Amino acid sequence: MSRIVNILVDGYNVINQWDFLKKLKEESLEDARDKLVEMLQEYAVFKDCSIYVVFDAHLVSGSVEKHERVGKINVIYTKEGETADCFIERTVPNLIKMGTVAVVTSDYLEQRIALQMGGIRITPREFLLEIESIKKGIREKAKTSYSQQKTTLEDFISRDILEKLEKMRRNL
Repeated sequence: MSRIVNILVDGYNVINQWDFLKKLKEESLEDARDKLVEMLQEYAVFKDCSIYVVFDAHLVSGSVEKHERVGKINVIYTKEGETADCFIERTVPNLIKMGTVAVVTSDYLEQRIALQMGGIRITPREFLLEIESIKKGIREKAKTSYSQQKTTLEDFISRDILEKLEKMRRNL
């Protein structure tokens, strides 16, 4: 499989599929959105891809389509009357010209449409497992790298100078 260049995420769909975000949403929808964007940011940097997270605003009277850039993440709020699904369906054909496109949603119909347009479908559960796997790998690599990077003075000076320093330290 070729490297995924662009990922479209149905924001509220994912929030409602990931238990910890669903619980956070009950306290604050804004916090749940922010946490999702934060997690996607880490993923985008590690995978070197662009991510478009789309939030429905189709029931918000008078809303217009709004785009924000948060690091490598494109955050889109749809306009009144447009669902995230509609935005994703409209966007996949344009992004596919630039390379492989994945759509993250649990909506079966949306998955089928993405596949028919030449994209890849990823369920929210699969995506969360991949994010967690990447985070674990980064932590392990950082832990290993740190212990391997430990250096001492002995690594940089000759044995005879080291002996002279030791004598000075002991006042000999």
